[in-house]
Amino acid sequence: MRNEVDNIAPLIAEIGAALDGRWAYEIIYVNDGSTDATGERLAAIMKQRSNLRQLSHARSGGQSAAVRSGVRAARADIVATLDGDGQNNPAFLPDLIAAVEKSPRVGLAAGQRVGRKDTGFKKFQSRVANGVRNAILKDGTRDTGCGLKAFRRDVFLMLPYFDGLHRFLPALVRREGYEIAYVDVIDRPRHSGVSNYGFFDRLWIGIMDLAGVWWLIRRKKPTPDVTEVKA
Repeated sequence: MRNEVDNIAPLIAEIGAALDGRWAYEIIYVNDGSTDATGERLAAIMKQRSNLRQLSHARSGGQSAAVRSGVRAARADIVATLDGDGQNNPAFLPDLIAAVEKSPRVGLAAGQRVGRKDTGFKKFQSRVANGVRNAILKDGTRDTGCGLKAFRRDVFLMLPYFDGLHRFLPALVRREGYEIAYVDVIDRPRHSGVSNYGFFDRLWIGIMDLAGVWWLIRRKKPTPDVTEVKA
């Protein structure tokens, strides 16, 4: 999260309502260079919740950097992610986690938004971006921009890291030989604050990322079966 101070407490309460009594879990908030009181609000809540952790970026690194920091710090085998603005409903976290637990072949469970609450222009640009990406990468995913995901930590750490990685997780997880599960999730408006994303600041970078991921997939060779030979 970045500058989402008023969204912190409500989202933590919803995460607790979704997960308490079902799994032993920790909540990791990645404070991505916030300039408001996000850090202070998290520190106050940490005194009340022993399973809440805060990672702080000295300056904003973006969503992929935040996800990577959180996954590297996580202590569980399965990691679930969601955006800090409240648009991702934590009530869907159990379905995502269960989809990964169901089969060792599932490396990622991806949320697919329905009933999106964004503006018409934002929904249009998402449809175009998702359509182009799917046509080129054949990742079988209609919505890679949804922050609600669950995946195996070791699988994520196998993936090549780059800014924008979070939008190509299905294609890259398939590249490693794992299956993708899909869970429909209901979108909702953010609780408060304003979006940190724009259209033109992502367009050309997204095109270059798409070309790079296409190249990575094309260059992937089968992973050899390795056996250590003892003396």
